[in-house]
Amino acid sequence: EVQLVESGGGLVQAGGSLRLSCAASGFTFDDYAIAWFRQAPGKDREGVSCITTDDAGTYYKLSVKGRFTISADNAKRMVYLQMNTLKPEDTGVYYCAADRRCGVMYNDNYYPTDFGSWGQGTQVTVSS
Repeated sequence: EVQLVESGGGLVQAGGSLRLSCAASGFTFDDYAIAWFRQAPGKDREGVSCITTDDAGTYYKLSVKGRFTISADNAKRMVYLQMNTLKPEDTGVYYCAADRRCGVMYNDNYYPTDFGSWGQGTQVTVSS
C-alpha cells in the first residue's frame, strides 16, 4: 500500500523559509515521480513541483521557480521541498503525491499528470 506522509508545515512571515518533507513507503521508490501540490482556500489544487527519483529531473510551477527547490534522498525514501522567500500567496495545504511520471513543462511552467496516490497534507501559512 502506497503511503505518503507530509511534515514541516507551519506559520511563517513573508520572506521567510520552510522545508517540507514527504516520507514514502509501500512502493519501489526509484520507479516513481514525487510531486508537491498545494490548495489554497477556495481555489483548485495546483502542482507546485515534481522530481523523478530515478534521474533527479525536476519540474517547477513558474511562480515558485527560483524560490523553491525540490530534492530527493532515495536511500531514506524522502522528498523535500525547500521554500524560500515565501509570499502570502504561497499559503495553502501542501500535499505530496506519487505516480509514474511528473507531467510536462510547457512555456517554462509545470503541468502535472493525474497523480494516483496522495498524502494527507500539511498546512503552510505565510503572513504579510
